[in-house]
Amino acid sequence: MTGTTGNDAPTLGPTLSGQGRVHPTGVGKDTRRRVVAASFIGNFVEWFDYAVYGYLATTIAAVFFPESDPQAALLQTFALFAVSFLVRPLGGFVWGHIGDKVGRRNALSLSILIMSAATFCIALIPSYASIGAWAPLLLLFIRIIQGFSASGEYAGASAFLVEYAPANKRGLYAAVVPASTAAGLLLGSLLVTLMTSVLSSDQMESWGWRLPFLLAAPMGLIGRYIRTKLEDTPVFRELAAEDNAIKAPVRSLFRNHWRQLLQAVGAVLLNAVGFYVILSYMPTYLSAELGVGAAESYFATTIALVTYIGFIFLTGMLSDRFGRKKVLISASVLFIVLTVPAFALLDTGNFLVIVLVQILLGAMLTLNDGTLPSFLAEMFPTRVRYSGFAVSFNLSNALFGGTAPYVATLLIALTANDLAPAWYLVGAAFISLIAVSLSRETSRAPLRHQ
Repeated sequence: MTGTTGNDAPTLGPTLSGQGRVHPTGVGKDTRRRVVAASFIGNFVEWFDYAVYGYLATTIAAVFFPESDPQAALLQTFALFAVSFLVRPLGGFVWGHIGDKVGRRNALSLSILIMSAATFCIALIPSYASIGAWAPLLLLFIRIIQGFSASGEYAGASAFLVEYAPANKRGLYAAVVPASTAAGLLLGSLLVTLMTSVLSSDQMESWGWRLPFLLAAPMGLIGRYIRTKLEDTPVFRELAAEDNAIKAPVRSLFRNHWRQLLQAVGAVLLNAVGFYVILSYMPTYLSAELGVGAAESYFATTIALVTYIGFIFLTGMLSDRFGRKKVLISASVLFIVLTVPAFALLDTGNFLVIVLVQILLGAMLTLNDGTLPSFLAEMFPTRVRYSGFAVSFNLSNALFGGTAPYVATLLIALTANDLAPAWYLVGAAFISLIAVSLSRETSRAPLRHQ
């Protein structure tokens, strides 16, 4: 069976191997470029929307919890951050089902629309001073919608890219997803850095914090438009043409691929904790716990994000050359050995040292984050790929990622030890090391249909 993708080269029919049908070849370069651009922009918009909340945590705490002391208000703000993650496993089931039954493109186009609308609505919520307890309740409701939407984005974009990528460059292509995630964080960090430098605390609390959320609507519409102009992946279209998709992808996932699912949940743990501690919680940690100025904290994180994006693509190439397992194991070992000393250096108060430490932590994290999208997508066959990725990624992030800022703040409060978040990261790295060690190498194997 042959087909075409627009004006590009023909898509060759699948061949057979001991592992089932493999990935079709012959997708044109123009198509792949459009796929990369759409995946980058769409994921960028989703995670800019989602990350702004984390960067504005201290301001949001003052707006929505003004009657609490600062640390209690911050805990309540991060509790709302964590609660929105609790809906993500449910979202993983729903988006996984849609993505494996209806198509990757359709799921991604809908998820970005929901996320952008929800984020825009956050900007419209009145403050606690205006409507009392209804303000945090409305914020909680919208955060839950955000969490539901985000649960389909990372997995879908990764599956989309891996299924379109050349067989020997799946790691590099999939690295676009964490790179675009970091780019969304970077824009959020730049905006917050600029606003905290220009606006007073009163201006930030009265109206300034709303500005980044207002950007969600136009950015989301642009991302959705680009995605709707693409065809779905060749392997999914082939399954659809054969009417060969399974009726209940999630049920098949738990029945036939539960070992891979457990391994994937464990492998994601370092990403879940590391990403939200190092790239989202860090400005709050530096300013609220170590006494570093707010503008300096955001600026240091911004520099770390820039270097993180560059390292991500290098990691993707390394995983294509040396294999997913070797790179993921290296990441876990480095975090086990270096995290506590690195956090100890943050307390020196020296801005240059803080920046260098954040760059180091970010580089270590890219060894995991840049490899994980291709690793997870390759673990599952086409029929349940979206579901397997979405369920494992969102379950681990719900339990350990979204709760990471809250747990880090709580551990510091309970132990009176500023290094508590570092030890939490070390524990996550140990579990990921075990999970990855028990999994199979996926970089050399063809993508399977079943």
